[in-house]
Amino acid sequence: MSFARAEARFPRRLLVTMMLGSVLNPINSSILAVALVPIGTYFGAPPAQTAWLVSSLYLAAAVGQPLVGRLVDRYGPKRLFLAGATLICVAGVVGMVAPNLWVLVAARVVLGLGTCAGYPSAMSLIRRVVDRRGMASPAGVLTVLFVTVQTTAVVGPTLGGLLVDLGGWRATLAINLPLGMAALGLGWAYLPSHVDQASQNQTGWPQRMDWPGVGLLTATLLGLLLFSMQPGVAWLWVLGLGVVAGAGFVARERHTPDPFIDVRVLWGNLPLQATYLRELAAALVSYAFMYGFPQWLEGARGLSPSGAGAVLLAPFAVGIVVSALFGRRPRVRVNLLVGTVVQGLICVLLLGVGATTPMWALVGATVLLGVPEGLLSLSNQNALYLQARPDAIGASSGLLRSFQYFGAIGASAAVGAAFGTHVSTSGLHNLAWFMLAVTAVELVIVLLDRSLGRLRPSATFVRTLAPEMVDAVADALEKP
Repeated sequence: MSFARAEARFPRRLLVTMMLGSVLNPINSSILAVALVPIGTYFGAPPAQTAWLVSSLYLAAAVGQPLVGRLVDRYGPKRLFLAGATLICVAGVVGMVAPNLWVLVAARVVLGLGTCAGYPSAMSLIRRVVDRRGMASPAGVLTVLFVTVQTTAVVGPTLGGLLVDLGGWRATLAINLPLGMAALGLGWAYLPSHVDQASQNQTGWPQRMDWPGVGLLTATLLGLLLFSMQPGVAWLWVLGLGVVAGAGFVARERHTPDPFIDVRVLWGNLPLQATYLRELAAALVSYAFMYGFPQWLEGARGLSPSGAGAVLLAPFAVGIVVSALFGRRPRVRVNLLVGTVVQGLICVLLLGVGATTPMWALVGATVLLGVPEGLLSLSNQNALYLQARPDAIGASSGLLRSFQYFGAIGASAAVGAAFGTHVSTSGLHNLAWFMLAVTAVELVIVLLDRSLGRLRPSATFVRTLAPEMVDAVADALEKP
């Protein structure tokens, strides 16, 4: 089915509502990258503390995304969409008036929970409309959402820089108030109110929520995060509690009938485990760059937030192009090797930057980052599709997203530890060494995983990642 036909058959007002809901998480993830330095300056907080603004959102998202997804299954998308939009409005108001850093961190937690509703609500609505209207494929609609989310990630840092320059750092929180109110209005007007009970029974949705699993995962992540933010002997007990909670979480999820996160998809599947580790490593490096490099540009090189945001525009844009070109006929092992090697080269380049490094060289390094941005995540998704059990593809895909969030959380801790009390070139070099070490581990995993050479992704799967967009962009770029 063509993009135009799929879009034409899908209710446009519903599509606009889903697009708005889907961009709320990526825009709040990327828009903060250039606001960390102004926030730290305003509150007199070092990078080690402002890193909590990043970690808090991803911690809430890591737990909230699967939780809200299951609540959408039970209560329908409209209730959760409206609840999420309400939380986004609340977070925007609190962020506008936050008297100290930790109130702002709390606002980011609320924001993370609120933005969790957009994606699962959109997927639920697409499935419902497709089933009721007898559409052969929702490819066009999925493409619209894919492009919307990717475009938002591209322009987020630049938009954040403009907001900071025009209205101060509070403007990056205040923007959530009109966005949340727009989501409330559109959701109330256009989303269906009822829950399809017949479909609910057919899909076997759980009657009970795995709240112990939710609590154990939260305790695990919080314990590991607290220790990584302030490593030392005095905090070993926190690390120990996190490890114990993690062991309890895995044990419970393996044996409960309706687990919060189905970790059973991992057992006995070493190639799939390797894919999750690669995705974790790629996310660690990507987010460390996204949140660390702009702080250095502003704090050590004197760029304005809008200037730093403009520099970050390049890698995301290049990543979309690379995904389109190389995702058309994916070669998983080759793409992973190329992406990882280029990622390592970027880390080496960061070790050589300093106060006198020409701006063109800094921009060139960010442009180069677009190569691993475009190759690694797409290739890991290809690998997962071919490695996961067919009856567990949903759980396996959800767990891949969780590992992305884990990487973002770890990256924020690494940035805070590298810069410590102030942003400096030596801190950027320490961060680069960390990124290089993670990349080396990632490369070893790729080289040791011989199963990657036997993977033969089909064109059908590529279209499920970014349906017609892959062919359309690739064809356009290949024209003379």
